[in-house]
Amino acid sequence: MSPRSFYEAAKLNRRRFLIGSALGAGTLIVPGAGLRAAFAAEDVALASSIRSLSNAFHVAWNKGGEAFAQSIGAPHSALITEGNSEKGVADIRAFLAQNGAKSVLGVDPNDAPDARPIAEAVSEAGGFVTTVWNKPDDLHPWDFGDNYVAHMSFDGNPAGVDTANALFESMGGSGGIVALGGIPSNTPAIQRKAGLMKAIEDNGNIELLDFQDADWDATKANNIVSAWVTRFGSDIKGIWAANDGMAIGALEALRAEGLAGQILVTGIDGTKDAITAVKNGEMAATVDWDPSWIGGIALSLSYHAATGKLTPSSEPKEHREFYANGVTITQADVEEYWKTNIESSPPAPDWNDLWGRFDRQI
Repeated sequence: MSPRSFYEAAKLNRRRFLIGSALGAGTLIVPGAGLRAAFAAEDVALASSIRSLSNAFHVAWNKGGEAFAQSIGAPHSALITEGNSEKGVADIRAFLAQNGAKSVLGVDPNDAPDARPIAEAVSEAGGFVTTVWNKPDDLHPWDFGDNYVAHMSFDGNPAGVDTANALFESMGGSGGIVALGGIPSNTPAIQRKAGLMKAIEDNGNIELLDFQDADWDATKANNIVSAWVTRFGSDIKGIWAANDGMAIGALEALRAEGLAGQILVTGIDGTKDAITAVKNGEMAATVDWDPSWIGGIALSLSYHAATGKLTPSSEPKEHREFYANGVTITQADVEEYWKTNIESSPPAPDWNDLWGRFDRQI
């Protein structure tokens, strides 16, 4: 299946939804791991640990977390890392100290190594956590019994290929591009860049003028693109960005120079700002992961374990480490997407459909 068809298989249906393996050889012995106490819905304490509330992706993530919390009548807190790994882990430990085994968490670790101390702390407290995007390859939920419920991600390689090819097509198939990367050690940043490089290698008529890491930050992206416009001028025919936040930062720089719509941009994440820019002809493509759904379903997975509705250790490994589906949105299909998923106010997610968007085991 080609990268493009991989995403097309998911179709234009944004409101879809999503988690456990018996302890085996090599299982880590973590204090508290395997301890379970089922709680009533009103007794749990929910928290979403995310990077920021100043970028559209995590704003939507937090709204999804709040929507899930409202659906079960439980309190919800947003723990903001501000891109600081130490703060992220410290805030989670403080939340665990206050709520103990009633803690239900959905976490976007600031960096992959952060996932290990987070999983250990949650297990020691007897709480439940689902991580998204970042973790070390040798860290697995099944090493922590039922407390580390699951890890969910989205394969960045085909997303990088798809958005790059959409950009190349908008340029007529040839010319110079510049590209913005995320935090270099983040798994999604690595995968998405690899997809971009594969698309460039396969094309042959695209020149990568420069690649710089903007750390997922729109302001950094804006500054980098402003400098690129001065440096490369009309040689820039397109701008590839590893997420929508940086793509919007790049777009603002182009708007300031009167170049928006002339030099197209691509992003990844499916924020409303980016989809609007695709619709307005300023971006060539984005990939919709539905961040609101991510925020809600990560909590739902942990909640189902906390309340005894799910026994993670009884689930196959593919339900505990998995990629979910995304949808590529280009100028060719954005109108259909807009009508179906934005204008029509699709129904609220089914938070009990834990594996509805499952694609494959990581």
